[in-house]
Amino acid sequence: MTRLLLTKIPFFREIIVSSFSCEHCGWNNTEIQSAGRIQDQGVRYTLTVRAQEDMDREVVKTDSATTRIPELDFEIPAFSQKGALTTVEGLISRAISGLEQDQPTRRENEGAVAERIDEFIVKLKELKQVASPFTLIIDDPSGNSFVENPHAPRKDDALVITHYNRTLQQEEMLGLQAEAPEEKPEEEDIRNEVLQFNTNCPECNAPAQTNMKLVQIPHFKEVIIMATNCENCGHRTNEVKSGGAVEPLGTRITFHITDPSDMTRDLLKSETCSVEIPELEFELGMAVLGGKFTTLEGMLKDIRELVTKNPFTLGDSSSPGQTEKLQEFSQKLDQILEGILKAHFIMDDPAGNSYLQNVYAPEDDPEMKVEHYKRTFDQNEELGLNDMKTEGYETGLPAQR
Repeated sequence: MTRLLLTKIPFFREIIVSSFSCEHCGWNNTEIQSAGRIQDQGVRYTLTVRAQEDMDREVVKTDSATTRIPELDFEIPAFSQKGALTTVEGLISRAISGLEQDQPTRRENEGAVAERIDEFIVKLKELKQVASPFTLIIDDPSGNSFVENPHAPRKDDALVITHYNRTLQQEEMLGLQAEAPEEKPEEEDIRNEVLQFNTNCPECNAPAQTNMKLVQIPHFKEVIIMATNCENCGHRTNEVKSGGAVEPLGTRITFHITDPSDMTRDLLKSETCSVEIPELEFELGMAVLGGKFTTLEGMLKDIRELVTKNPFTLGDSSSPGQTEKLQEFSQKLDQILEGILKAHFIMDDPAGNSYLQNVYAPEDDPEMKVEHYKRTFDQNEELGLNDMKTEGYETGLPAQR
């Protein structure tokens, strides 16, 4: 017959006690189970047993609890015994019974092992007499074990209770579902994927596709590149957007072009960046050519195309002197592209979102100078930062009904 009893332990919680007894052979057994859920944290009870009164303390030991006596280097692993409602003396008696159970078989097959276990059983029995103080540790990751404090609600100097966060192995041991891993792998997949969306060609208005991809530029930041290729008219364009916020300081990059190999350097020009070439007395304002991710050669060719194909500068209404100046400009620009003419290429971005590749990175480039400066009021005004309030913007707002 098995009897079940739901009972509450003072200063602890409710438990279910199951008691089994057999009328034929006289065998009986008592087990306990927690009537509540697994606790948010594990618990560790460290009891210093000094007197016989400590042996009479009530103990709730669940299946998942580990029992240790450091002085004897003795441990009862988790899930090796059923849960029990007993006393400290009862725990030791139960351990002694467990060790003595297979001793007859061991004496026949493994005499040396049986002798060592007999010696250890003697030490456990001596603990029950409390000839000298010893330490009992009950460590339960489920948080449902308990050691009585006879002085409750006052503090017990002999008992130390420690609550701790479970490890991943302890969570798995208790059969708890681990938290879903962060979706970083999925984010990485998105970053490595080229996204496509339908649009129309800006030249012929035919249906076309725009490809978009997030790109991490080494020693700089993440940018968004959008490229459109029209199969109908062959028009191709690319545009770049900064993937981050406006930097606290503006950036001015001064690069001295001295070798044809400089033309292969990667270049990121944001929409807020202006370009200057002093040797050509040339300056390109903000938003002209939009944002671009290209090479230095590609940027110079875009500048040449912008100037030479402008109908207002080389059309029928242009003056001869202006035409000669533009032809001279185009020739000097070709010389820079071929590496014949040395020149300075200056990028000034108040938002700090432009970039020119440093082939010596992480060391400094002897031909490139990067300056960070504080923006003026007018520059902040152009970027729309003067009217932007990011802190305390909720104060002063009318109450929501």
